[in-house]
Amino acid sequence: MPHRHLRQQQHELLRFLTCGSVDDGKSTLIGRLLYDSQLIFEDTLAAITRDSRKHGTTGDDIDLALLVDGLEAERQQGITIDVAYRFFQTPRRSFIVADTPGHEQYTRNMATGASAASLAVILIDARKGVLTQTRRHSYICSLLGIRDIVVAVNKIDLVKFDQDTFDRIVGDYVTFASELGFRSIVPVPISARYGDNVTSRSGNMPWYNGPTLLEHLETVDVSQDLAARPFRFPVQWVNRPNLDFRGFAGTIASGRIAPGDQVVVAASGKTSRIARIVTADGDLPAAEAGEAVTLTLEDEIDVARGDILVRSAERPPVADQFAGHLLWMDEEAMLPGRGYLMRIGNIWTPCSVTSIRHRVDVNTLEEHAARRLSLNEIGFCNFSAGQPIPLDPYADNRATGAFILVDRFTNRTAGAGMVAFPLRRASNIHHEHFTIDKAARAALVGNTPMVLWFTGLSGSGKSTIANIVEQALHRAGRPTYSLDGDNIRHGLCRDLGFTAEDRVENIRRVGEVAKLFVDAGMVVLCSFISPFRAERRMVRDLLGPGEFTEVFVDTPIEACMARDPKGLYARAQAGQIKNFTGIDSPYEAPEHAELHILTAGRTPEDCAEEVLERLRAAGIAC
Repeated sequence: MPHRHLRQQQHELLRFLTCGSVDDGKSTLIGRLLYDSQLIFEDTLAAITRDSRKHGTTGDDIDLALLVDGLEAERQQGITIDVAYRFFQTPRRSFIVADTPGHEQYTRNMATGASAASLAVILIDARKGVLTQTRRHSYICSLLGIRDIVVAVNKIDLVKFDQDTFDRIVGDYVTFASELGFRSIVPVPISARYGDNVTSRSGNMPWYNGPTLLEHLETVDVSQDLAARPFRFPVQWVNRPNLDFRGFAGTIASGRIAPGDQVVVAASGKTSRIARIVTADGDLPAAEAGEAVTLTLEDEIDVARGDILVRSAERPPVADQFAGHLLWMDEEAMLPGRGYLMRIGNIWTPCSVTSIRHRVDVNTLEEHAARRLSLNEIGFCNFSAGQPIPLDPYADNRATGAFILVDRFTNRTAGAGMVAFPLRRASNIHHEHFTIDKAARAALVGNTPMVLWFTGLSGSGKSTIANIVEQALHRAGRPTYSLDGDNIRHGLCRDLGFTAEDRVENIRRVGEVAKLFVDAGMVVLCSFISPFRAERRMVRDLLGPGEFTEVFVDTPIEACMARDPKGLYARAQAGQIKNFTGIDSPYEAPEHAELHILTAGRTPEDCAEEVLERLRAAGIAC
């Protein structure tokens, strides 16, 4: 039983988050709200009292932060690491609050909490004022569509409840946030530890005439009227229990719908009308945003999971290229051209950043040129998806304007993005289909077109082995072409250096050229260090099944350095060459190469014969 009974009722729900810099008192504030709302069970209160003696930071007082900081690591360090969600309610409203971490390395967790919130409580330590993390969290809140902010100046007791300190901090914050597009900014001076102006008015600040924090949370209007926006219904599941029923289940993201209304599959343009709106409690005469329903259509049109049903007169743009903001969440930097998986709604598709328009300085909101995004950095970028996707600007619709990028190898969420607008570039360009295709060209010369991708350290023998293989194919009458790292940089990629960003672009260009040669019916031998797995995977994905064979020429770096035919290793060790693979830039060895050639103690001819044996096994005479 709670230590004081409170009758539970159904109320309007407000989702909000607390954020700000580390140790600003976010967890203590939520603990105070729970405690003063009389929603702490007696056994929980007893446990927190015991834990306060072990982990607490408030002397003999109960450390209310421990109500939220549940992880042992958090309690030992006195910080919040994960996002903690708590429910509480008052006679006027119900709340779900997300306590988000303040440390910079956990910014990704803060963004997770903000993505579902309607209001943010930005905590600021009265002793420290507005900090970098305060600005970063405020900017992310703005990007994620939060329009109502409470500036809770906490620990006001530690500055003797000084009004001038409060006014100065509020002035600094409002000046910074004036460009972020917030609808309301409400400042409140509080002491989360002692409860001043949290749930009850403080007698220590007669100069403050505004609401307490809880009074504002109970009365603030954050409604967005999603039902008045264009109809969007992302299909989550195709429900077909028998031959007589085919429905499309999901939650209406925005708008209203009723039987008889005409709808369109946004991506394909196929039209029909709503036949029924089915729920577990029976059919509905109408439904609107927020309702989970199953829709049936009058016509048998092709609709699958990931499709979006819209009204005919309210169609979203459908594009495979768009611009948007990107919050980078991965330890490994984002490099333009590198391939990721994108999830937008229920759609999964390959995606890459084609260019970074600018990076945002969260301190000044200034825009800076950038060639990569590192952990927790925010950029405005151009994106290229693997298929046309229905898109809404995130500001208009979170459900159809938010996406994540996922690392293809680790399955980590690498970035969170918000669509700004589609890119209608080259809208008059289409794929031209010719009568003479790849199969016809290959049949003419009796060839099996493919890419043999030789990868390994500089000096490993890639080009030498590839040259021997090509000679054997040429003698057998097989059309071939060699693309070599050094030769390519004399022409196609002469404008590129050896930074990680340039190396990604170098391999992207080579991959596109190799694809053209395969389309011409040829065997393409590519000899490139290509140090990053992501780029080798990118080239593989450009080609059809069986058209890419990765050949890992595995030579110990000591042997490569001993050969050093161009003197590159010696120059790199002397600091004359920067970003040299194996010295000050990593080489990511293939994990699942079709051919793993160990060169130690073997001649190039022996190594080449191993490649030729594989080709013969595939039916290629050589």
